[in-house]
Amino acid sequence: MEIFNWFGSILGYLLWFLYEIVPNYGVAIILFTIITKLLLVPFSIKQQKSMAANSKMAAKQQEIRTKYANDKLKMQEEMQKLMEQEGVNPTSGCLVTLIPFPIMLGIYYTVLYPLQNVLHISVDSINKATALLSQIPGVGTTLNAGYYSQMEIIKHFDQLRPHLTMFTGDELSRMESLSRGFNFCGLNLLDTPQSSHFLTFMWLIPALCLLTSLLSQVIMMKMQPGMSQQQGCMKWMLYLMPLLTAWIAYTVPGAVGFYWTIQTAVSFVQSLLLRKFCSPAIVSAKAEAQRVALREVEEARMKPLAVPLKIQAGPAPKLQKKEKAVTQQPQKQKGKQKQSSDDYRGTKK
Repeated sequence: MEIFNWFGSILGYLLWFLYEIVPNYGVAIILFTIITKLLLVPFSIKQQKSMAANSKMAAKQQEIRTKYANDKLKMQEEMQKLMEQEGVNPTSGCLVTLIPFPIMLGIYYTVLYPLQNVLHISVDSINKATALLSQIPGVGTTLNAGYYSQMEIIKHFDQLRPHLTMFTGDELSRMESLSRGFNFCGLNLLDTPQSSHFLTFMWLIPALCLLTSLLSQVIMMKMQPGMSQQQGCMKWMLYLMPLLTAWIAYTVPGAVGFYWTIQTAVSFVQSLLLRKFCSPAIVSAKAEAQRVALREVEEARMKPLAVPLKIQAGPAPKLQKKEKAVTQQPQKQKGKQKQSSDDYRGTKK
């Protein structure tokens, strides 16, 4: 809980900055969701690369399992060698999946606790306000304590302001500014669709939440043949989750359901773009092309330099002349010795 609030507090500065630019909480949530999704794009690309590497190794891994079915230790050794050869870290895929998780929950906590994470008001002051207001006759009935108490305080700010003595003047001013910015396209994002009883268009939020979730699930299933062949229970889970999300969006303040709807829509668009430009097949092809290019560069470095023909043929005649001169010298010396001995003999006679 604390770590999610910590992420929510950091991301709350971004949401408040966007709200200062466009003083509308609905527009700020849209911009906030797009920016946070862009920040998480590197993790998504890394996950695509990990999926491409795993799909490339699938056939080789199956061969190893078949070959060493009776030798588990040897199978593990060969699997480890294969991963080292392919440059795959078995834990990288898990880390890429887990790292965005606390960030996403932090985003949710940013929307859920606007006083604490967006306005950065002291938690003690917020708790005192909630405890005090719940005991005041005529006020406590309008205040739903719990997860959405901070939204309830903002929603009934004008009515509750005389009792909010635990906040400073600056905090009250920011709370008033925030309470004015929750109207989006005629909808008060602080209202709960369930409490409107279909008298307003607040029911559009859970309906859009259901529609975006269902469409994204169905389209992604059609685009991935492996998912369309799943068992019936898995398919039912894919349809059950959008229904559950829509029901939750129906029972919580509209700002939360609105965020879920925008989050689902932006995630779906991001998935389509990643599939088009960074699909496992494309990533695998790029990696293979880089590997081939690197291998060609290494082979070019290791290839011996060709020696020119002139250099190869040049030293040979000089060497032959030198050898000839060396062999001729002893012969000349022998001739001189022979001639001198003959002269000596002639004089002796």
